[in-house]
Amino acid sequence: MGTLPVAHRLSLASAFPPRHRRPSPCAHRRRRRHGAAVVAYMEPNPNSPASVAGRLIGALPVVGLVARILSDEGGVGGDIIDFAEFRRRVSKKCTVMDSQAFYDFNERRGKAGDPFYVLLCCWLAAVGGGLLKTEEILEGVARLRLSNDIEFEEETFLDMMKTAKEKRAKLKAPAPQIPMEARAEKALEAVYVCCFGQDMVEDEDVKLLCTMLSAVFPSVGRPAIERTVTSMAKQVAAGERKGPGAKTVSKEAAERQLKDLEFLKQNKLDSSL
Repeated sequence: MGTLPVAHRLSLASAFPPRHRRPSPCAHRRRRRHGAAVVAYMEPNPNSPASVAGRLIGALPVVGLVARILSDEGGVGGDIIDFAEFRRRVSKKCTVMDSQAFYDFNERRGKAGDPFYVLLCCWLAAVGGGLLKTEEILEGVARLRLSNDIEFEEETFLDMMKTAKEKRAKLKAPAPQIPMEARAEKALEAVYVCCFGQDMVEDEDVKLLCTMLSAVFPSVGRPAIERTVTSMAKQVAAGERKGPGAKTVSKEAAERQLKDLEFLKQNKLDSSL
């Protein structure tokens, strides 16, 4: 097992437990407490007292501002959960075994398998579901695979989600309630496009993908995630994958995407001056 660069290990220090810790034999049991399954960190009951109180507090200018600063969970008043907060919530739910899967995946896939890239794909599906189109997500993560500019993609997608939410608010049209299982499937699609390109998904990749997605989407359940990942791996191996995730990107298209990215960056820079 190789060693990650020092800078990269430090950048992940706040996201996952140190990799030298050995997984506990009972780590898989930590997902259940007192017989109840742990639900996803961003999947609250909208009608619960806590959710109602959060919306009311968020609507008060001064109180809402203080609550946003002090809140341990974030998302006060229906705020969009940003990528940093999303990573923090995932890390709080991860076991040592889960975090090791992210490191191992990184070693197998190289730069394209960076834990932050995997988590960005999951964030777009988990938080952006209903606000972002599938094509927008896949195009963005494909662009990330080429540019390695995660900060730009994060800012761009966050702006897109905020804009979509504002438009829906003006139209008084709430975002559709997308089941968490569908969000997990969309996350897998994005991870494949970003981290694999058109490569085969090997057995070891399947195991790691199941562990990572189960950590991010605990309420979906490991069996459902295993079925989804296994099905995708078989489709890839058989050359049967169709749809947006299976599009091949030519050299010309890749170069055009990079030019578009530079144009977008320059426009964003000019607008901030």
